[in-house]
Amino acid sequence: MRAYIPGYDLRVPGSLTEALGLLAREPGIWQPFAGGTDLMVLLEAGKLSHKRFLSLSKLADLRGIEVTSDSVILGALTTYTEIQRSSVLQSQFPLLCAAASETGSIATQNRGTLGGNIVNASPAADTPPALLVYDAEIKLISERGVHWLPYHGFHTGYKKMHLAPDELLGAIRLPRRAKPWRQYYRKVGTRKAQAISKVCFAGAAQMEAGTIGDIRIALGSVAPIVLRAGKTENVLRGAKLGPGIIARAKETLSREISPIDDIRSTAHYRTRVTQNLLEEFLSQLGR
Repeated sequence: MRAYIPGYDLRVPGSLTEALGLLAREPGIWQPFAGGTDLMVLLEAGKLSHKRFLSLSKLADLRGIEVTSDSVILGALTTYTEIQRSSVLQSQFPLLCAAASETGSIATQNRGTLGGNIVNASPAADTPPALLVYDAEIKLISERGVHWLPYHGFHTGYKKMHLAPDELLGAIRLPRRAKPWRQYYRKVGTRKAQAISKVCFAGAAQMEAGTIGDIRIALGSVAPIVLRAGKTENVLRGAKLGPGIIARAKETLSREISPIDDIRSTAHYRTRVTQNLLEEFLSQLGR
């Protein structure tokens, strides 16, 4: 199907085969989109520079939540609302559900998709920190084939990623963990909802008699990409919680992030808030 909006060309393929064929024939010409919530903001502001768009809304192959014995696989077109309604995600992946609940308005949550949040490649996105904590994998599809890769490392710079012009993000896979993890998510913004984050923090840890057995920490809005804080994790992994190790972890994290001054906040504020969130997370682990 082909439609015209003044100044723009829109196609709505009825099948995944049709969409991939168009991207293969004219790579870089057509920009795929899902819910379109970010595109509408750019259109309203007069900043939508691309002219040819490919709507993925009718592609049933990119929808659905599949639960297996060892993982949960979410189609790229899974909406924030569908994430929140999943009992498996609520019980085993609560950070993702918390992030989905704080992404925009109810209307945005009904229309916006997990795949779109990833491919939009904003360092301030709400769901990617949770995906990094959960060691998510992503499925890339094209006429050349299908391959899975770790989400960690997918983003290479501001608005840059390992996604070829003829590829689509097809699904996100979350490995199910056998052991329980203590989990923590905080989004700090100008207001509780419908605000782009100043800092977004996701963390999970396994505790063994007051010692951190394993730990994952990821942050948004503090670097050109959503950041997995590996150096800070290394400081904490295997450590016994106490004031000294918390202070050392906060200092390490301040060197690991690279926040900027912008219209929403300052680098200094973001650094202090990030350190405070880390301390709050670690303090909760000790209770």
